[in-house]
Amino acid sequence: MDHSKTSKNDAKKVFRQLGTCSRTFFYLLNREFGHTKESEERAADSLAGGILQKGHQCGMLWGSALAVGAEAYRKCDDLDQAIGVAIIATQHVMASFLDMGNTINCRDITHCDFSSKWSFAKYFFSGRFLYCFKMAEKWAPEAIQSAIDGLADKNTVLPPRSLSCASEVVKRMGASDEEMVMVAGFAGGLGLSANACGALSAAIWINSLTWNKEHPKKSSFFNPSAKRTLNAFNIATDSEMLCHKICGRRFNTIDDHSEFIKNGGCDKLINVLAQT
Repeated sequence: MDHSKTSKNDAKKVFRQLGTCSRTFFYLLNREFGHTKESEERAADSLAGGILQKGHQCGMLWGSALAVGAEAYRKCDDLDQAIGVAIIATQHVMASFLDMGNTINCRDITHCDFSSKWSFAKYFFSGRFLYCFKMAEKWAPEAIQSAIDGLADKNTVLPPRSLSCASEVVKRMGASDEEMVMVAGFAGGLGLSANACGALSAAIWINSLTWNKEHPKKSSFFNPSAKRTLNAFNIATDSEMLCHKICGRRFNTIDDHSEFIKNGGCDKLINVLAQT
């Protein structure tokens, strides 16, 4: 669908047309930066509803993180620097979102358990879903500005080598340098926030991207590749989703996280995901 002639203040309209919050914000920020990426944006459908509708971090954040990662790749000559910049920019975007709604989790926003037909019906017929459209419209300008500010942030000192668990997993899955940077902000539970696993979301997204290329007319929302990735993850972690519980720690800085990955942190889980 061509949105090139729509106004910049059209988040609600784009959301209705594209269908998922994650894809919508990936598209909106990409458009702001002047580089839309249709296949990559469609693959973000699988992150909607808090990762395959599991209620974790809002899809608006996953989509925005992918977009700032793509822009970080374009802005930086060095891969390590681009990964660090993507993480910083994701943190700025998350701070903006948290200021608006006091939570980053889909279930807290929607009051819906999407695995329950009754809960989903209540979400839909009560009109609660309209709240997400209103939120998208309200936050879109702030999301764009926070992304721009984060990409230009000169106050955060980057380590000599910035690593991201999310970038590592897609690298082992054969991703390009650009795709590695696109998911970099997922690190440490998205922007080092210690929430639902960023490596999982990166693997789901890259598998959805591959699936989309084979099924160009379909949404990746419930594609079987994403489901297989989640199943493998659940077996490996005994269904624990939160980064800080899987790692047994939280990360205060990019340097902390980079050292953790450099020293083999989460290597077994990254390999499990990479094999999906």
